[in-house]
Amino acid sequence: MKALLPALFLLTALAVRADMTPDQRAFFESKIRPVLVKQCYECHSQNSKKLGGKLLLDAPSEMIAGGESGPAVIPGKPDESLIVQAVRYDGLEMPPKKRLSDNIVNDFVEWVKMGAPDPRTEPPKVVKKAPQEPLWSLKAISDPKPPQVQNTAWPRQSLDAFILAKIEQNGLQPAPDAETAVLLRRLSFDLIGLPPSSFEIRHSSLEAYVDSLLNSPHFGEKWGRHWLDVARYAESNGNDGLSRNPSFPHAWRYRDYVIRAFNEDLPYDRFIAEQIAGDLLPADSPAQRDRQLIATGLLALGAKPAKAMNENFEMDVIADQINVIGSGILGLSVGCARCHDHKTDPIPTRDYYALAGIFKSTETLWGAAAREGLTAPQTPLHELQATAKVRPRAEVEPIIAANKPRKTPAKASFSYAADAPLAMGVRDAKKIEDCKLNIDGESKKLGAAIPRGFLSACGGGTVADLKQSGRLELAKWLASPQNPLTARVFVNRVWLQLFGEGLVTTPNDFGLSGERPTHPGLLDHLATRFMREGWSIKKLIRSIVLSRTYQLSSRNGDLKSPQAVENRLSLFGQHQVRRLDAETIRDTMLFATGDLNPQPAKGSLIQHRDVLINELPSLHQPSTQRSVYLLMLRNSMPPELTPFNLPDATTVVAQRDNSALATQSLYLLNNHFVIEQSRRFAKRLLQSPGEPEKRIAQAYRHALGRDATAAELQRGLDFLREADAMLVSTQTDHPRRELDTWAAFCHALLASNELRYVD
Repeated sequence: MKALLPALFLLTALAVRADMTPDQRAFFESKIRPVLVKQCYECHSQNSKKLGGKLLLDAPSEMIAGGESGPAVIPGKPDESLIVQAVRYDGLEMPPKKRLSDNIVNDFVEWVKMGAPDPRTEPPKVVKKAPQEPLWSLKAISDPKPPQVQNTAWPRQSLDAFILAKIEQNGLQPAPDAETAVLLRRLSFDLIGLPPSSFEIRHSSLEAYVDSLLNSPHFGEKWGRHWLDVARYAESNGNDGLSRNPSFPHAWRYRDYVIRAFNEDLPYDRFIAEQIAGDLLPADSPAQRDRQLIATGLLALGAKPAKAMNENFEMDVIADQINVIGSGILGLSVGCARCHDHKTDPIPTRDYYALAGIFKSTETLWGAAAREGLTAPQTPLHELQATAKVRPRAEVEPIIAANKPRKTPAKASFSYAADAPLAMGVRDAKKIEDCKLNIDGESKKLGAAIPRGFLSACGGGTVADLKQSGRLELAKWLASPQNPLTARVFVNRVWLQLFGEGLVTTPNDFGLSGERPTHPGLLDHLATRFMREGWSIKKLIRSIVLSRTYQLSSRNGDLKSPQAVENRLSLFGQHQVRRLDAETIRDTMLFATGDLNPQPAKGSLIQHRDVLINELPSLHQPSTQRSVYLLMLRNSMPPELTPFNLPDATTVVAQRDNSALATQSLYLLNNHFVIEQSRRFAKRLLQSPGEPEKRIAQAYRHALGRDATAAELQRGLDFLREADAMLVSTQTDHPRRELDTWAAFCHALLASNELRYVD
């Protein structure tokens, strides 16, 4: 049996490889492969002059087979895997010269836990070359005409024709239209993240109702949160060793910038430009310049690597910045080209270091304490403003609104007083330089200097102005209508949030390893319209939610076969029932109890506290404001949100995990927040005069946004009677017994599936 174990482990690993997700592939390529190449291959690869322990680590099967001491990896069992023991220096000590950082050790533990997904091909030297034909996503965006359909009366707009054509090709019919009450609830949750206050349309039309939601200040709170997932937003580092988690006391300014940008419908091309090069864009006022400086926080928000014992600290920071642009804006895993030419996509290592030179010529400012040993101290906005290098307007006109030019202000004096306006962000470094190629991704093994520039496969060139970092030209290239990726990727993100699945089901990977679009014509049609209408996010969302496709029912209708239902869902011929995200579940509970404070939060609990998070008790405090304003600390996220798949903010997240876990039910039954909201909900009901039936009906309207049925009213009365009888048996006094009885009923509503799901 012992001899069969490696074979069984290999079968397990192959099964994991077959089901490997894009996130798992990216984790291996960014976290595991570079370490193997830098630290292990010298002694444990086919090219090793002296093979250590007869162990090969340059192919999945070799790692499973192991060497003299046994398998190096046992998928799912890090404590039993020799490679984990070795990097922990637990009995074995590899690499022998110096122990790897805690972050790298933790990465190997996490990798083995997830089943050791390994995309490397066999044998190890065989490399899958980039396709000869251009990737579909790198071809120019077309403007296809809507296809012909048989049922010409069904489409309400061009979008619907693309959807119906595919449905008809598959011999299906779309689901019926959703009921009005269902549609209004869906629209309210999708656009502002809150239930509707009433199911009566108080506007002259559905279009007016949609416009009222788009114009709500809550729109930016809902849709800004989607972008914060992409931006890996958090208010602490979370990646500086197990014992230290330095805070980012000024990250909240970026959060507020994003919310405001969505509320003001800042054009997406401008939104991107400000986040990449806001410090280099002209501004008509100090307030506008401050906003643009805060926008560059996108490049500083990442969980920066531990500086101690890390010779690659600077390049690791740059890798994070390249990743947020690659995965977040372009939908390509550019980071995979750090150590070698991309295995599947046309991204050579030279392109990676062309981008790296731009960020090597950029100074990253975390607004954090000097004791962290960072390259920059706390930096007030006006000091950034005074030193920013501004390009002439004529050179950036294609990506900025038409404003009158303004001279660069004189250098201002400043101090680091506690009330100084500080922000995270970037600015051009004093030394502008190209980056030398890092052989095998190792910053101490340098090759030739690579001219700064952009991805060659997307038509990118080199930086023209050698006196600046190139971020402004990068912003211009990213936001160009000629760039085939930017509009496609964002349109797909919007579709995903409205339908539960993207037209491209791998929203961060438009490369060969990702999925092809289900409706390529529709994707290009939407991208073209998006750019033609001024990159307006609100116009894009409005057009989609007013389509007949979006307004379909989630019910099966006339379909009986599960396969037919699945086909219709995949073709967007039926709306998908979706669970609300973590923030919306919490906000809905507060809304039901009447406790929700709709006002935006001011600042953050840690905005005046430069702290090491792990050295203090919990910094989370009770709040009745919307969840987007809660304190977001890496490794210590808000306890009210973590059971429902809140991202950990360590990487770009386009689509949250929506798995249902037993811990979620336990949370809803036992968590103090839910129990307290149930009691507050009960107190609200008891303050209203009337018979129990009226209070039950009121509870359904507050919690679920609809009237209770006759059967539900009767079940509610039965529940109250049985709960009261149970409390009588415990000899509870009457005033408290009534509150406890109603609190139990309210708890059942707040924990119900109907509250957590939207049709």
